[in-house]
Amino acid sequence: MHLLNPTDSAFLWMETRTQPMHVAGLSLFTPPAGSGPEFVSQLVEEWRKHIVALAPFNQRPVLRMGLWYWEEDNEFELDYHLRHLALPQPGRIRELLAMVSRLHGNLMDRNRPLWECYVIEGLPDGRFAVYMKIHHALIDGITGAKMMADGLAKSANDIRPPLWAVPFAKHPTSGKKGHSKGLMKQISYMAKAGSEILPGIRSAVWDMLRSTLADTAAALPFQAPPSPFNVEISGSRRFASQSYSLARLKRIGEAAGATVNDVTLAICSGALRQYLESQKALPRKPLVAMVPVSLHGETNKGGNQVGVLLANLATNIKDPLKRLNRIVESTKEGKERLSTMSRLRKLAHGITSISPMGPAMVTGSARKHPMFNLVISNVPGPKDPLYLNGARLDEIYPLSIPTNYLALNITISGYEDKLGFGYIACRRSVPALQRMLDYTDQSILALEAALGITYASAAETAPITTPLATPEAKKPARSRTKAVKPAEMEGTTV
Repeated sequence: MHLLNPTDSAFLWMETRTQPMHVAGLSLFTPPAGSGPEFVSQLVEEWRKHIVALAPFNQRPVLRMGLWYWEEDNEFELDYHLRHLALPQPGRIRELLAMVSRLHGNLMDRNRPLWECYVIEGLPDGRFAVYMKIHHALIDGITGAKMMADGLAKSANDIRPPLWAVPFAKHPTSGKKGHSKGLMKQISYMAKAGSEILPGIRSAVWDMLRSTLADTAAALPFQAPPSPFNVEISGSRRFASQSYSLARLKRIGEAAGATVNDVTLAICSGALRQYLESQKALPRKPLVAMVPVSLHGETNKGGNQVGVLLANLATNIKDPLKRLNRIVESTKEGKERLSTMSRLRKLAHGITSISPMGPAMVTGSARKHPMFNLVISNVPGPKDPLYLNGARLDEIYPLSIPTNYLALNITISGYEDKLGFGYIACRRSVPALQRMLDYTDQSILALEAALGITYASAAETAPITTPLATPEAKKPARSRTKAVKPAEMEGTTV
């Protein structure tokens, strides 16, 4: 049995029916050439032979004396975690994402290890999808993306076991320490780390105190304006996603002197500005995004290793280039501050920075005084093509966590030479989420126009839609100045 750290425990404490605390990935595959219609069924049958799960997939949460622990599930039942589904006819992407949206809104059974894997067939041309969700208390987004990539093969001829049967590097859930020993070790560790943790707490408290007075480019807690995203949510979800060429976004960054991460924030900012304008709800003050910063490069520990950076999205600025420059100023100052901190100090600073969210959610004050407006994550992915029993991985789309008063979450993930933008939101609180796909496209075009970037053909500026194209998206391109109806929009949504 292993004691969870405070960050991991928080995801269990925060979970309710309306805000499940799991992250997920939706992967689309093309079967190998010459494979028959039974390929997916055979894949699932092979996976069902791996009835023993390895850490962390064999761990379930238990509550002891007010503390959360991981313990091994001695009654592990693979049939509960592995599900084989088929799409209803006509088996379009619309049906796939309707299914995934429903699955993503469902809580997992805490009496079992907190993960579920769905193999979904019925897409055109024999394609199939794998949707896998894992509780955020078990892994963070970076770890999850790396584990899923490690579970696939780099060669079409390499057959690997399913993810739960892959031996990963030591994970904190693999420990078998007793209750009291684990608690004493945790207390001892916290005492030794106090010299690093306390400065992180102090700096976060100072940020909150000076947020109304500071004249700084960096965004600070409670500087965010009220917005339509800072409301209570329901348990239903809506998901929309689209992929773009990484080279295209790098070209924008090189022309503007910005990183790809800053460019993605600017793209999201432009899309959010248009969305809020369409809803007649654009605040006069700029939206503020919480951007998780991975700390896995500074430690070999598992679990959630995440710092916090707040970014001014400059949504109050109409000019796309000025908006990007303002974002660069904000993130640069924030990153410079974090660079002076040790890993533990970053963790303490991040946890303390967001700690007022709990009381604010309970009292409802988060609606009028949000700490930030939404979460935007950037998750690096594999650069090489990957395979599942010979089937080629075409696209990866991330699904993250909307919560009360943070009704929209954006996660950007990489694979090969593409970046996938995944928008997940409360279906009721964020209407017409599919519009964000068109606004994302327009935001990129606006940045390119402002920087004088031109392309030889329209195909170079089109979103990458082949793996997830709907029948409507395969039709000849319409004029970009024409109003786009929801059913005609490129990309994927439900």
